[in-house]
Amino acid sequence: NQIQTAFREPRLLLITDPRSDHQPVTESSYANVPIIAFANIDSPTKFIDISIPCNNKSTNSIGLMWWFLAREVLRLRGSISRDMPWEVMPDLFFYRDPEEVEKEEREKAEAAAEAHTVAKAPDFVAPDKEDWGADAAVTDWAADGQPAAAPAPAAIAAPVAAAPAAAFQVTEDWAAQTETSDWAAASAAPAEQAPAANTWGGSTQW
Repeated sequence: NQIQTAFREPRLLLITDPRSDHQPVTESSYANVPIIAFANIDSPTKFIDISIPCNNKSTNSIGLMWWFLAREVLRLRGSISRDMPWEVMPDLFFYRDPEEVEKEEREKAEAAAEAHTVAKAPDFVAPDKEDWGADAAVTDWAADGQPAAAPAPAAIAAPVAAAPAAAFQVTEDWAAQTETSDWAAASAAPAEQAPAANTWGGSTQW
């Protein structure tokens, strides 16, 4: 824009495709500005001063051609030597969609996280199966794990005479029942007659 104070007259025009950049090519021809263009086999060469034959349809090819052109300009200026390779990679001249770049970075991060998860050792490792003796069936659970008892002497093994049970007469006439109404006296009499039987292994001295 010539109205702006920072306007500078262009001295050279570099374009990628003469077909798609036909408008600046036409305007540059009015001001006699030299034009250098990357031309394909079907590109128009009207108003083109220097055409560089190449594939100007592929993004990788266009980036490589701009890398060649930038390297040659630096060599002509004497900034770099022709005997030494240029350290700048051609990848910097390739156009990449920001969304695709973010998608690739996200996929790489997910792949790295998945690989880290797989490589990480599990926090808990189940121990080996232990033998709890379940193969041998236990029939007497009271004697399980207890030492075998010694046989009792003949004198101790003598059976204790059982106390006679209290007689009880059942009749339909409740008033004619012979059972005593003193329950305390009825329960105390058999206890006095029966000897103290040490059947639980405890002491009877309380």
